[in-house]
Amino acid sequence: MFGKSFKLFTLFGFEIKVDLSWIVIAVLIAWTFANGLFPATVEGLTTATYWWMGVAAATGLFLSIIFHELWHSLIARRYGLQMKGITLFIFGGVSEMTEEPKSARVEFWMALAGPLSSVILAGVFYGAYGLARGAILPEPRAVTEVFRNLGYLNLLLAGFNILPAFPLDGGRVLRAAIWAANKNMLSATRIASLVGSAFGVLLIGGGILLALFLGNPIAGIWYALIGWFLWTAARSSYQQVLVRKGLEGITVAKLMEAKPVTVPRALSVERLVDDYIYKHTFKMYPVVDGDRLAGCVTLQKVKDVPRTEWGVTTVGAIAAGCAPDNTISPSADAMEALAQMSRGRVSRLMVVDGDRLVGIITLKDMLEFLSVKLELQDHK
Repeated sequence: MFGKSFKLFTLFGFEIKVDLSWIVIAVLIAWTFANGLFPATVEGLTTATYWWMGVAAATGLFLSIIFHELWHSLIARRYGLQMKGITLFIFGGVSEMTEEPKSARVEFWMALAGPLSSVILAGVFYGAYGLARGAILPEPRAVTEVFRNLGYLNLLLAGFNILPAFPLDGGRVLRAAIWAANKNMLSATRIASLVGSAFGVLLIGGGILLALFLGNPIAGIWYALIGWFLWTAARSSYQQVLVRKGLEGITVAKLMEAKPVTVPRALSVERLVDDYIYKHTFKMYPVVDGDRLAGCVTLQKVKDVPRTEWGVTTVGAIAAGCAPDNTISPSADAMEALAQMSRGRVSRLMVVDGDRLVGIITLKDMLEFLSVKLELQDHK
């Protein structure tokens, strides 16, 4: 879902991160307020004041989304769920879960916490708007208009999120209700994701209608983009649930290849290329000394050696220490291995027990296991 993101700060133990796409949308929001909405609703102010108002509104929305997602995370922690943090991206924010809720009741309260928090925050901003109207301020119209719009935006945030379109909060409430009724979490997720996909298709259709036939191309594009996001998010969220359920309780040791391709330290680079790289086409090989992991050798390391020296240079001479991101314990959860591969953008991890190499786990093997397991579950 995300591109490149960076950490801003930690709040109540949760990492708050921002995807680069959010920076783009924040600038666009500030520009829209400063050049369109505020000049139309509050006339006669300076350009600098309108920009101050726009930046204040964008910042307030940024903090409002964090507040919304923070309550999801706090309720999740209250029920014993592990949360990685909160990431803001182009369409809002998301609380990153490492596991699914354990019951429909937990799912319900987690999902409802977000919209409720936005309604409360809307009340706070509207209250501040009322107080500011009677206060003596340098530019009262500017301050009150920012508060009023932030109140409205939080109501809009609550209203949009409560739509029964999974994975929005309302869609998760729907999943909780179906889950409570049929006692089947996967079935409930499938139904909720279908509803979410349908909402996405409707928004895309509405966007096309607005753009082509009702003379509002900008609104039409936004409707279509949000619809596309909902459609893809609903499908990918269901797939993530399938993966989590499929790998639940499975350790790395169960899925790893116990006799992986390894390279001895004394092997020449020439033999490495001829007997290993051309044969297996991997970009990284574990280097062993007996059964001890002595390091890693990569395709780039080989390319750094002049071809005339391949015959006299040993693998041990060019091997480097293996990065922690490339190793995992045999007792680790398979889901953890999958997440580690995703973070490092690799398809293979070395399985180590202390300093011993005990196996290799690959994305291909994990996906094949999932495919077979899901096929057997469907057969039941």
